[in-house]
Amino acid sequence: MKKFLSVFSAFLVIVALCGCALGAESQAGGTEGTDGLEIHFIDVGQGDATLIKCGDKAMLIDAGENDKGVLVQNYISKQGVKALDYFIVTHPHSDHCGGADVIITKFKIDTVIMPGYARDTATYRDVIQALDYKQYKVTKPVVGDVYRLGDAKFTIIAPNKEDYGDEANNYSVGILLEHGEKKFVFTGDAEEEAEGDILANKITISADVLKTGHHGSRTSSSEDFVQAVDPEYAVISCGEDNEYGHPHAATLNTLRAMGIKVFRTDEQGSIIATSDGKQITWNAAPSDTWKAGEPTKSGNKGSQEITYVLNVKSKKFHRPSCESLPKENRSDSIQSREEIIAQGYVPCKGCNP
Repeated sequence: MKKFLSVFSAFLVIVALCGCALGAESQAGGTEGTDGLEIHFIDVGQGDATLIKCGDKAMLIDAGENDKGVLVQNYISKQGVKALDYFIVTHPHSDHCGGADVIITKFKIDTVIMPGYARDTATYRDVIQALDYKQYKVTKPVVGDVYRLGDAKFTIIAPNKEDYGDEANNYSVGILLEHGEKKFVFTGDAEEEAEGDILANKITISADVLKTGHHGSRTSSSEDFVQAVDPEYAVISCGEDNEYGHPHAATLNTLRAMGIKVFRTDEQGSIIATSDGKQITWNAAPSDTWKAGEPTKSGNKGSQEITYVLNVKSKKFHRPSCESLPKENRSDSIQSREEIIAQGYVPCKGCNP
């Protein structure tokens, strides 16, 4: 009898242990989305910087212009972030990578993700020098790769080609972020061609929130792409009275026609989305202005202001502030956009004149 009781007691212990193990496995399997997710679309003027926190994990996507690095540093420090699990620099345009050297220098970063496309600019060289100083290796984005961020995860969805020519925007790193039942899409400055490649890669990108590409430019947020994402909300990061006229009316019309609620940093400052895995709450009500940006003039002041810079060889025209101004075959113009197009010139896709 004692032997039977002893065996029976041992059996009960084993069952209890198995039950605990099964309970732990069940709990672990059901916790995705239980750690709160915060997404901070930081107001950096005409640029991009997005902080994502999940539990005690954090990642940053872009860091604004050269003069915004300290602003981004201070912002994320005030959120209690002392180290970054991931830092994604979507592409080498200064309004995305300009502040990256500050972030790389000031924070411990586990993984830096950048596309395999470089630009010979002082801003980009600063980023590379900061990486070398901290001895950080760059992880190149591979479409389909999945990374964990606490109870959230993100999948690389772009870039889908190694060669987009000199169209730097199309090399932008794109991700699909998932937290519980909620999904978010980020595409940097990817334009219509790159958006088409995202659709062609067969990764389902249906999401609740779309970080609108290229600051609301008409060269991004193609109707097919927005329909595929089919978001309830869209966030536009751009500067008040910016010289590019972002967001463009065409993009706003697409979003409005689909009944998408829009948040804008140019009107509302930093936008914060909070998710518990089932619901998303915001720190502000959606914008209801639907007001397109108005391009402001820039260039040299004088009796006649330079409106555009022409490349007489490639037949492209640029804003005077464009990073891709021609060093040769250059002609400064004071003519209107319509007059220049009538002469056979096409707008630069980088600065969208």
